[in-house]
Amino acid sequence: MNRYAKSIAAFAITCVAGFAMAQVPPVANPASASSAVLPPSPAPTGAVMTAATSPGTPHVMTADDLSTFLDGMVPYMIQRGDIAGGVISVVKDGKLLFARGYGYADLEKRTPVSPETTLFRPGSTSKLFTWTAVMQQVEQGKLDLDHDVNDYLDFKIPPRDGKPVTLRQLMTHTAGFEDTARGLLPRKPEDVNLERYLKTHIPARIFAPGEIVAYSNYGCGLAGYIVQRVSGEGFDDYVQKHIFEPLGMHHSSFAMPLPPPLAPLMAKGYKSASDGKPQPFELVDPAPAGAMSSSATDMANFMIAQLQGGRFGDTRILQQATAELMHSPQHTAAPGLAGFDLGFYQEDRNGQRIIGHGGDTIVFHSDLHLLLDANVGIFMSFNSAGDAGSAHVIRKAIFQAFLDRYFPQAAPTPATVATAKADAARVAGWYQASRRNDSALRMLYLFGQVHVSAKPDGTLSVSMLNDYAGKPLQWHETGPLHYSEVNGKSQLAFVADAQGGIRYWASDAEVPVFVFQRVSAAKSMGVVGPLMGLSIVVLLATLLTWFVGWWVRRHYGRTLALSDRQRRTRLLSRFGVLALVIVVVGWLSFIGITSADESLLLDGSGTGWLYLLHVLGVVGLLGALAVVVHAVRAWMAPRCGRWVRAGETLLALAAIYLAWFIVAFGLVSFNVRF
Repeated sequence: MNRYAKSIAAFAITCVAGFAMAQVPPVANPASASSAVLPPSPAPTGAVMTAATSPGTPHVMTADDLSTFLDGMVPYMIQRGDIAGGVISVVKDGKLLFARGYGYADLEKRTPVSPETTLFRPGSTSKLFTWTAVMQQVEQGKLDLDHDVNDYLDFKIPPRDGKPVTLRQLMTHTAGFEDTARGLLPRKPEDVNLERYLKTHIPARIFAPGEIVAYSNYGCGLAGYIVQRVSGEGFDDYVQKHIFEPLGMHHSSFAMPLPPPLAPLMAKGYKSASDGKPQPFELVDPAPAGAMSSSATDMANFMIAQLQGGRFGDTRILQQATAELMHSPQHTAAPGLAGFDLGFYQEDRNGQRIIGHGGDTIVFHSDLHLLLDANVGIFMSFNSAGDAGSAHVIRKAIFQAFLDRYFPQAAPTPATVATAKADAARVAGWYQASRRNDSALRMLYLFGQVHVSAKPDGTLSVSMLNDYAGKPLQWHETGPLHYSEVNGKSQLAFVADAQGGIRYWASDAEVPVFVFQRVSAAKSMGVVGPLMGLSIVVLLATLLTWFVGWWVRRHYGRTLALSDRQRRTRLLSRFGVLALVIVVVGWLSFIGITSADESLLLDGSGTGWLYLLHVLGVVGLLGALAVVVHAVRAWMAPRCGRWVRAGETLLALAAIYLAWFIVAFGLVSFNVRF
């Protein structure tokens, strides 16, 4: 699903470089680094500015300049994006340079956001603390990055191709796990149990170890459990004692629910500001993957420690060599593209070496970026998804504008290779993300497939890679299967197998937490979509024809001249068509409902519906069989007309295709491990 939809991107292009037009001073003391900025009045109608495409003179990064820059842009963006509140902190050269809250932590009480004391949920950015804990144990000699993790566990992770899982693979998300979502956001605190979760939710390993990046919350939870076992301390307690306390992070916790002193400081989470209904505190299991709550200035302390090689003031959470190892490249999906360090992913941009991590719960959305050579870090978090998920656009737009202001760089214009047209035709087709669940939810991922299309001039467009205005980015080939964004800075690369077939593509226009693998033609949306649509039209037309025929015969007092056996098979065929329609409608409804309410999957409450849909799938297969049997008997009937035979044949073909679809996409698997 493309998160940069047109409906949420239009305001971002208005705001990114047009911060000056929205200059509205903070309502609190502008000299204070902790002052809250409430949403200003809308900018003048029709004032549209775009992000600069050519480099300018870099601004000197000072507290005053950051205040001018961010205070003029962010309040307008969150107002246009329908976001309740947010927070940003920036560190430079070992010091907190800027921290500001925007909007509201509590809409009803009109409580402004405080960067020092208001807690946000950084989601998967929490993983950086888990990975830091792992590296502490590596430093102490208790863990080996390349050792079989089973030797640290009290249960077993099955091998794949005879190979075990290692911590290095967990930290680069290359253990080969399929994605798991069930139980990720449980409803009750008593449902949160790290050990129980890990032992009852072991995912299938669908990729060879060390080869394919496929982001895994389970893998990070496993690493946190390993830290717990080798240290002899509960995971929450370990992080509190060995990371939070040394870094002076007094407004941070992995505990769920929060400790009483911190609970009143937690920002309310909202689907959108206009919705205005505070959502319950989101529980996360496995906790090491995303359960942290923290303030912006606490996150600043962590950024300072990472940028200074593990040192914060007079204390250390990592030795210099360990921090450098943690920040060193470990895996990339394609040469020249951003990949993974140990836990951090690479985000190199504007000539800067950048590592970081984003994080999302349903209502909180965050990003942390470290510019290693510039000794600069920026953290941001928002307590609403906003209008159509605008928080995703806003945080990306803010960071790109930040880079363009303080580290401007011109977009390169490399030449296009001579084989561009042939290669474009070679890579065109349908692809699916490696972060997926093959066991139970294959049909859901069908609708998330991405299309790569070739233009007559040899350039490419990718359906999910759009600019801030929602227009598809254009890509031209600058090397063998390597593409550059036209008039932009992003890269796209395709990886082929030994026989020259395209395996997958990856791009630094998106964070490198998964790749997109080629889909066979039979299972691609480009083939399945039209054939499914045609089959459904045939079924619906059949039902309509049968009803109209029944009404006409009843009106004129006529009956069909059929034998008893023909009547029975015709009746069964009717039920078969109805069953197939119900299967399709049922799954489409399930996809629509879970898309609107993700909690049905994340808290596991949708499991019962999956079982019901699998039962319907079996009924649908029996129905398809009944349709085919009736078509065969129609051909065998001596007085059956050609048009009747043609109609029954067409109906049988539609039923056969839908039966294949039910089996091929696991709609009768009765597997609910998702």
